[in-house]
Amino acid sequence: MKRAHDERRRTLLQWLAGTAVASTVGSAAAAGNGRDVARIGDAAMALEFDGELRCRLLSKRGARATAVTAFASSERLRLANGRWIERFAMSGQAADRVDGPHGPGLRHRFTGVAPDGIEKTVAVTFHDRHPGFAIIRVSYRNLGSKPLDITAWANSAHTLRPAAGRKPEFWTFSGATHQDRRDWVLPMAPGFEQRNFMGMNASDYGGGTPAVDVWQRDCGVAVGHLDTVPRLVALPVRATAGGASLAVEFEGAATLAPGGTLDTLDTFLALHTGDYFAALDRYRQVMAERGVRAPDAPPECYEPIWCAWGYERDFTIPLMVGTLQKAKELGLEWAVLDDGWQNNEGDWKLDTKKFPKGEADMRGLVGAVKEAGLKARLWITPLAADPGTDLLHEHADMLLLDKDGAPQLISWWNSLYLCPAYEPTIEMTRAFVRKILGEWGYAGLKIDGQHLNGVAPCYNPAHKHARPEESFEKLQDFWKMVYDTAREVNPHAVVELCPCGTAYAFHNFPYMNQAPASDPLSSWQVRHKGKTLKALMGPSAAYAGDHVELSDGGEDFASTVGIGAVLSTKFTWPVDPKPKDSFLLTPEREAKWRKWIGIYRDKMLANGVYRGELYDIGFDKPEAHVVEKDGRLYFAFFAPRWDGPVEIRGLGPGRYRLRDYVDERELGQVQSGANRITVRFEHALLLEAVPA
Repeated sequence: MKRAHDERRRTLLQWLAGTAVASTVGSAAAAGNGRDVARIGDAAMALEFDGELRCRLLSKRGARATAVTAFASSERLRLANGRWIERFAMSGQAADRVDGPHGPGLRHRFTGVAPDGIEKTVAVTFHDRHPGFAIIRVSYRNLGSKPLDITAWANSAHTLRPAAGRKPEFWTFSGATHQDRRDWVLPMAPGFEQRNFMGMNASDYGGGTPAVDVWQRDCGVAVGHLDTVPRLVALPVRATAGGASLAVEFEGAATLAPGGTLDTLDTFLALHTGDYFAALDRYRQVMAERGVRAPDAPPECYEPIWCAWGYERDFTIPLMVGTLQKAKELGLEWAVLDDGWQNNEGDWKLDTKKFPKGEADMRGLVGAVKEAGLKARLWITPLAADPGTDLLHEHADMLLLDKDGAPQLISWWNSLYLCPAYEPTIEMTRAFVRKILGEWGYAGLKIDGQHLNGVAPCYNPAHKHARPEESFEKLQDFWKMVYDTAREVNPHAVVELCPCGTAYAFHNFPYMNQAPASDPLSSWQVRHKGKTLKALMGPSAAYAGDHVELSDGGEDFASTVGIGAVLSTKFTWPVDPKPKDSFLLTPEREAKWRKWIGIYRDKMLANGVYRGELYDIGFDKPEAHVVEKDGRLYFAFFAPRWDGPVEIRGLGPGRYRLRDYVDERELGQVQSGANRITVRFEHALLLEAVPA
């Protein structure tokens, strides 16, 4: 039997070597411990499968292909007893040309059978227009005579190995939400581990971008899923003795009847150089080809913003109206009425202490904003309803309920979730949006709340869901309704979705045209969130740095302007009723605000093209960002203190004159062959490179 098996394997490999559509196949004794290895790939990367359908990843960007991971059971299945089925004796392979939304490509299919009688087929597709990006789908078939209980599957489970001769040092991007509102981009210290579950990670923190990345100086690897609907997958990232591991995992009980088949989601495996930006940018392009893409932002999305949240919930109409002319004088173009105008979350009636004449006062406030030459935007937080509201008294059927029949808590507002997949909730919200933009006259929405990123499965029997997960999967449809309704009333409406400090849900991006830094905890968060959102929404996406008062020192305009973010502030003027935590625009602060708002309006880098591929945010020092606009390159360097060389990358032919456009001083000339200069700065240096 063994001799027959070996002859069958040799025949298979000889056929692969001769077929017109197959990639190279050969004997890789050192890599595969004597096993024959099948290699597939494109010009940027290759995958090798051994005789047990274990896989390793190779980079082809150098002079020769180099393995960056070891052979591993990258696609596997877990049984109900907790055991993973990891090895499948290869029994066949095929390849064929494909074409579709991603353009022409080559699809390879490997089949193998485990001793348990489970057949695995791994389909790996490389598309010509997406080098270094493999789309993977796996199916499992029960060849036995008894049912098999399955509890989980994993795709693209790999460990990026340290580069030869280098100290092991890795960074990671993770797209999951966390209640502590941690950084999205982190160095991987020993013991680092994140589960990165795309469902609820706390009562009101869930959803996210289903992609993770680990990288070192030489290369990086990213994985994720490509479904057009959000799915309850996990994307674990972990620092190991052998490097940095990652995977796409799904947990869900299923029974495979004899002859039954289980299909995984479409997942991807990407290899890149530099930091995570290139992989997320490619992921964005592939998802756009599948119909999930952020809309083009109208000019109104790039206009600088003043928000009344400096007064917090103590605002009054006279305080807000009294600040409008100063905001306009400084060059701001939006006025946002934030939290505190309503009687509660749920009923959304006007607070009669602030609006004694009801809706007439609200329309009057919008009129005052327009008279000042500004546009009005209103804060709302849908899907939240406070206990004791008329809404819950009259329409308790709207509540999202867990499997025990209990409502889901939104801890931040001490509110309860409404189900986004229930038609009465949808229709109520549609009417509310029409009132805000139609009857009251607002030109935009500030939609706020970490609970809007994802919701728990809903078991409310009144909703008649086909599956409890519909509430999670159809949240994007709820946002589509909000966005479409707003744009029907006002085609120029700005729809801002702010998930309050946590990561964004990628599948919501098509239904928002401005994304803020969402309550950043530091200037570092302003900058790396900007890089991330420019990758996921597009290099000219309208990303707002959020209130500059949330940055380091409360006045770090450089971290917003330098990376191409929309400028926003919440100053108070001429008085601030809060002696503590005052945001009063003093004469000294006004001079700084006036200068930076002027720089922002003059350069308008927010609608330029962010060049995130030029610098590695983890390993390049000082930290650097580039925006290209109108034939010029704008560089922003950041470090606590820097005295040394910086490299000016991305230059075209010819010489460029370097100018510090903040302090208005010349720094000399550079060109692509001589692009290093020595500079000295504290915190930030913003440069303009002008063709000489």
